[in-house]
Amino acid sequence: MSGSTSGLASPSLSSTATAAAQSQLSTGATANGTSGNALSQLSNNYNGFLQMLMTQLKNQDPSSPMDANTFTQELVQFSGVEQQITTNSSLTQLIQLTQQTGMIQSSAMVGHKVAVSGSDMPVQNGSGGIQFTLPASQNVAISVYDGTGNLLNSATVSGSQGINNWTWNAKNASGITQPDGAYKVSVTNVPSSGAATTIAFNAIGTVSGVVSSGTSLDIQMGAVSDPISNVQSMLN
Repeated sequence: MSGSTSGLASPSLSSTATAAAQSQLSTGATANGTSGNALSQLSNNYNGFLQMLMTQLKNQDPSSPMDANTFTQELVQFSGVEQQITTNSSLTQLIQLTQQTGMIQSSAMVGHKVAVSGSDMPVQNGSGGIQFTLPASQNVAISVYDGTGNLLNSATVSGSQGINNWTWNAKNASGITQPDGAYKVSVTNVPSSGAATTIAFNAIGTVSGVVSSGTSLDIQMGAVSDPISNVQSMLN
């Protein structure tokens, strides 16, 4: 048998098969359709690998046979890639099922008033509100801004120790009612001396919907949308 056909050396076959197999994961198997496509491509590459292997076995130099460990390792790698693609697909399905379950459970919040941290204040049906907690009784300055940062109204309230609620009637300093939407709020103390300090607050709104956002769920309060993990309490 001619020795010239032994030019199909096992290192070339190894590198070709390895690159083809490992490329399946980089194409992504994050959805059922993509996973099926990746498995199909892997199957095609696997069949091509076997054809190359059989050709090499038939035409190998009897005096210098192929190392069986080389293609055995390739077969193991193909199997490993196939298992990883299948695992990715299963994890994707599990995430989707978890999201669906979470959405069903979260839908019970629709129509209820909640307090949400780190949020713009939603104005719904001509009214908005916030909730803040004070360590002791003190005066508090509250300012409301529109989306472009223009000051609409401000008030100084006498806060008591513990949880405090403040409601805005959606009117600016001139008494003009502002439309429903999302508004910025600043809450600070009113010190007798020195600089004012910021006071954390929760925005209060009525849940109008629950939507999926990537791998998380968001609640909607009119024009404001926040991760459901930001909900601090249900008020009614």
